[in-house]
Amino acid sequence: MSSRIYATQGFKNLNCYVLGGHSESIIGCFFEKDSLNAYTIGKNGRLNVWESDTELKNLIPKTHDLVETIGPDSDELSVNKTGELEDEVEKNGINDKMEDEDQGENKVQYKKKSKFGIRDALEANVPVALLSCDFHKGNRILVSGFSNGSFLLHELPSFNLIHSLNISQHPVTSCLFNKTGDWIALACQGLGQLLVWEWQSETYVLKQQGHFNNMSQLAYSPSGMYIASGGEDGKVKIWNTLNGQCFVTFNEHNAPITGIQFKSNGQVVCSASLDGTVRAFDLNRYRNFRTFTTPQPVQFSCLSIDSSGELIAAGGFDVFEIFVWSMQIGHLLQTLCGHEGPVSGIAFSPAVHPILASTSWDKTCRTWDVFEGKGSREMYMLSSDALTVCFKPDGKHVAVSTLDAQIITININEVDQQAIVNTIECKHDLGYSRKDTDKVTAKKMHFGKSFKSLCYTIDGEYIIAGGKSKYICIYNVKEEMLVRRFEISQNKSFDGIDEFLDRRKMTEWGNLDLVEKNPDNELDNNKISLPGVVKGDYSSRVFKPEIQVSCVRFSPTARSWSACTTEGMLTYSLDTSLIFDPFDLDMDITPRTIKSTLDNQDYSLALMQALRLNEDALITQVLEKTPHMTIDIVIDSLSDVYVDKLLAFVANQIEKSAHLEFYLIWSQTVLYKHGNRIKQRAATRLSILCNLEKALTKKSEDLGKICDSNMYSIDYVLSLNKLKNKRKLENGSQNGYNSDQDEEMQSESDKEDNIDSLKTTKNKKLIN
Repeated sequence: MSSRIYATQGFKNLNCYVLGGHSESIIGCFFEKDSLNAYTIGKNGRLNVWESDTELKNLIPKTHDLVETIGPDSDELSVNKTGELEDEVEKNGINDKMEDEDQGENKVQYKKKSKFGIRDALEANVPVALLSCDFHKGNRILVSGFSNGSFLLHELPSFNLIHSLNISQHPVTSCLFNKTGDWIALACQGLGQLLVWEWQSETYVLKQQGHFNNMSQLAYSPSGMYIASGGEDGKVKIWNTLNGQCFVTFNEHNAPITGIQFKSNGQVVCSASLDGTVRAFDLNRYRNFRTFTTPQPVQFSCLSIDSSGELIAAGGFDVFEIFVWSMQIGHLLQTLCGHEGPVSGIAFSPAVHPILASTSWDKTCRTWDVFEGKGSREMYMLSSDALTVCFKPDGKHVAVSTLDAQIITININEVDQQAIVNTIECKHDLGYSRKDTDKVTAKKMHFGKSFKSLCYTIDGEYIIAGGKSKYICIYNVKEEMLVRRFEISQNKSFDGIDEFLDRRKMTEWGNLDLVEKNPDNELDNNKISLPGVVKGDYSSRVFKPEIQVSCVRFSPTARSWSACTTEGMLTYSLDTSLIFDPFDLDMDITPRTIKSTLDNQDYSLALMQALRLNEDALITQVLEKTPHMTIDIVIDSLSDVYVDKLLAFVANQIEKSAHLEFYLIWSQTVLYKHGNRIKQRAATRLSILCNLEKALTKKSEDLGKICDSNMYSIDYVLSLNKLKNKRKLENGSQNGYNSDQDEEMQSESDKEDNIDSLKTTKNKKLIN
């Protein structure tokens, strides 16, 4: 309820000053620009303005005279030096006390200049609390966020109200000015919403909202440009991987999302939910165009779409069956029975005639021939309950994760135990962790951990796994060994982070977190969790979530992967721009050799040498010094190995280089000259082609926006010109009509003058 002002360095007239005057906790306190005047804001909306009697330039720094403690020829203090040091310290202490007494009357003093009620401008029927505030010193503007979703802008120190706006019904938990003071960032914790507001023009700069509950599923689009995420709030969101922003949200589901996948053309995304529906969303018109249901209500636990996009399958959690629908007509085609437990995972093989593989808690993995309608093909017995399944890109093997922390690879063309190709033991790779309320050690607890999400790389050599652990592991399938392990979080606010409990909470009666205290105490939120509850005790108002990974997926470009965790969606990207990775390097290939070859105008040899050295700067220099007339000749002389590396490099340059047309010529010529051979090995080079498609799509969208903006601007200018010419013609015709009338009136007046002159002359003659 009080604020303290401390000096970061020693001053004689300022050490510590206490500012009171608040009846509730302090939300914010700020200094004015280049001044000691301060503002303090309390939770009840009370603003106190404090005025200082001292300016910054009048602060007096403390000075301490250095005492000679070490002799010139010795590293130790002599007896005489020690006595002189004590006398000097006593003198300095006395002098400091005298200086403090002399400066006692000149100490920095504060007085309350004025006080205001910030929430008085809300005119709310119920009292609201001030939750956040920020002050921009340059503009002297204070922004304050309240528990009813309102935020106010005041000009200080006069306390003039600038804006009184409302962004939602949820509390504004954080607000912040940018450096210039033009934009204000507002955050709502309950909705997971972020809003950037330009207060001068009263417009939105950015408005983003994530899942206000945990994310459960994610899927990459075939081009790798978009990510679809499903959350426990029942929403499906589509994110752009380049800027990390969500551009569309579907909220037709009424229960948590349990499966999500893109169609092979990338224009449709399908999702399964516990509400008993599977929905298909059109990404062109942003609408739910198909809803798949069953005759009896079923809770779906997993989802898969075949490579042609004609069939969609979902596994049941409570009926132990698999349902297959037609994507075109939306009718239920088959119901596959055979599992004796909940279906934990299904996947279609990427072959021409796909095979459906499914796993269940009944310790089996089954394969189904869906197109021929023959039902189950083979059944493979496993050592423990199966949690998930995924196909290798060649369509011949499946990987199954089991409850005893094993990853089993099965050849679907074999039978019985001969089908098991290899087994990866993952117990020790999951790591040790212990929750606050666990009664056993971390070593005993790790036996219940396992991976519940698997995904192969595009070449099928590696597999990534995530589950009930704070680690995500990448394994080499052939060698059955761990390649890399990533720690996703070190946030101590999550359960399952620490391996050992805090000894300060351990008493002779046990762990303090296991003690249920007086429930009447509002500060007591520690409840004993119910047995078997993973995500926290739902009967408790506040619980500590456990860190875990619900889904991991590799990008089709093979340059990144993403994971849904308790902390949100994490994306790890591979940036090779600063990595020296030579290919087929010889002693003769050096940067000097490449530059001399380039000076001799041997562009083909220089390009091959630069690709072998694999330095981005050298490859860029060789490409940009090659005349565009000779590009087709250079590409003709390249072998398939160099073509793949060149195409991957050109795809990256299209995305970030300013020479767009030049690199488009390179990519077009490569595809024209080597298109047939690239198509033959497309299965192994799919990541390069996806990366190229992603770069071209991104540039096409950016240029399309610029062209549309320019087209509308040109139309506006042309319409203004036409309107201006039309007005000129109207004004000209009106002026011409007026001039004709003036000439007629002038001629009539001339005629009258002539008649009058004739009359006067006639009268004169008669008089004479």
